[in-house]
Amino acid sequence: MNLVFNAPSTDKSELEDAGDFTPRFDDRGLITAIVTDAHDGELLMVAHMNAEALALTIKTKTAHYYSRSRGKLWKKGETSGNLQTVTEIRTDCDQDAIWLKVVVAGHDATCHTGRRSCFYRTVELEDGKPVLNVVDDHLHFDPSEIYRK
Repeated sequence: MNLVFNAPSTDKSELEDAGDFTPRFDDRGLITAIVTDAHDGELLMVAHMNAEALALTIKTKTAHYYSRSRGKLWKKGETSGNLQTVTEIRTDCDQDAIWLKVVVAGHDATCHTGRRSCFYRTVELEDGKPVLNVVDDHLHFDPSEIYRK
């Protein structure tokens, strides 16, 4: 069974109130996915999905994304073992973004750097210059061991 998404309505009230899920993919065929931990709500990552990734995620309850840098479908955690089991999928009011609530398996890490979240740095202003400061330096796994090529 293949999932097919109907084209979104041009009627704003249908997008906001109707029961049909009609995701609004951008001109590259992608939709933004915000991913949080299902238990504590921590922001884990932001990624993109094409129609195939979104359909697979809905059907399998395992997060799939579209890698813009590699130009291909990607099952999150397939290499690291940190698979994301989706407990809930939401969309925003105009259906151009997806919010996944997930439980992360394996090392409980989402970032390829070995950290739990991809958002492990703050942006600060020092001497009039924006700089990055690491606020989570705990590695849940060694990326050089997991991603050997």
